[in-house]
Amino acid sequence: MVERIRDTRQLEEMLSEPTEGVIRTVGEIEGDITVLGAGGKMGPTLARMVRRAADEAGVKKRVIAVARFSAEGLERKLNEWGIETIKCDLLDKRELGRLPETHNVIFMAGMKFGVTGNEPLTWAMNSYLPGMVCQRYRTSRIVAFSSGNIYGLVPATGGGSLEGDEPRPAGEYAMSCLGRERIFTYFAQEMRIPLAIVRLNYAVEMRYGVLLDIARRVWEGRPVDVSMANVNVIWQGDANAMAIEALMYASVPPFVVNVAGPEMLSVRRIAETFGRMMGKSVLFSGFESDSSLLSSGQLGHRLFGYPRIPVAQVMQWLAQWVQEGGQMLDRPTHFENREGRF
Repeated sequence: MVERIRDTRQLEEMLSEPTEGVIRTVGEIEGDITVLGAGGKMGPTLARMVRRAADEAGVKKRVIAVARFSAEGLERKLNEWGIETIKCDLLDKRELGRLPETHNVIFMAGMKFGVTGNEPLTWAMNSYLPGMVCQRYRTSRIVAFSSGNIYGLVPATGGGSLEGDEPRPAGEYAMSCLGRERIFTYFAQEMRIPLAIVRLNYAVEMRYGVLLDIARRVWEGRPVDVSMANVNVIWQGDANAMAIEALMYASVPPFVVNVAGPEMLSVRRIAETFGRMMGKSVLFSGFESDSSLLSSGQLGHRLFGYPRIPVAQVMQWLAQWVQEGGQMLDRPTHFENREGRF
């Protein structure tokens, strides 16, 4: 385990390092792999992990990343990693129809931030687009990203929401994510499309995530809101690996799995720990509630293995990263929002 992460290049190497399970999965599944919505926070390193796994497994596969690619230099970087790229507005039926057929699709497209005031586009991206994708890729195997937000708030003492729990989404984002699941499930059952739904709860890395949000507030002397008293987090590289391995479990009816860290973490204790690491006093705001947005990741851990990187290690890396002025995406997670407004 490295003591510090020097720069973005090393970080992306670590986030895209395939596990043995990923190498086995990519080596055994038939056909090429398309990642739809590959331009977001997780997409580039997930696509690269697939590419590296195929190379290490010694199999010839096309790995195709599809997105608008509005971020400067991202498409070139993916090409340098050996990944094919296609610019596409997925909501444009003609552009979607021109994408190449592949046996496997990982669906990462969606909208979270900027939902408030832009609800129609949110529902189009999160709930309408899945139906278009199923019709386009009716002969493929699909892994579709969803969110732990669909469960709603639960007591921290209960161990987190399980895959079979009844959804209680709060806010337009969470409701549209449940809509995504329902539309994918409908078309998958009608068209007999093998489907896996991955409910992600807070992937973290150096440039983005709940832990970064808290660390920055501590470092900058701003109050840490403890209204959402507890959180799950998982190292993004581990979340990437679990999502890729879910390809092997895609089925009709769909396979559903939470991708979440094993601990129910106290936001207050996270902030206090960062304060000790950084030599900073910690300010707090809000009042701790007895319920939070929490998912149980036990099923994923049994199937895919325990996360490789513990939270304590991520926090150590993050404290150094923030103090040294490492690159950040500047996209707050708004994890403290209990009403689901993003």
